[in-house]
Amino acid sequence: MLYIMYAVVELKGHQYIVKEGDTITVDNVDLPEWEKMNVDKVLLAFDDKWDKVIIGAPYIAKANVECIVAKNQKWDKIRVIKFKRKNRYTRTIGFRPHQSLLEIKKINING
Repeated sequence: MLYIMYAVVELKGHQYIVKEGDTITVDNVDLPEWEKMNVDKVLLAFDDKWDKVIIGAPYIAKANVECIVAKNQKWDKIRVIKFKRKNRYTRTIGFRPHQSLLEIKKINING
């Protein structure tokens, strides 16, 4: 039987559950579009039936996830409002954080 492998990876302080063919949105990775990238911080690997589970301590040795930067983009505008009551002070600040879309190509568990 052919099982789908999943992996929990750590990237820029966040954890993502990925499988081959997925597209995930992460914080900006400072790479140009269509550049290959290897993520070697794999915390957990498992299949869809939970028959084969590999847990890292904290990371799985010789495991990596190959991905491609599909697109660099900006997210929707976030508005931050700060004010001080009774002083008639209000300030509105907005910014659009940079993001990258990563397309997962392959999950390597044994190196």
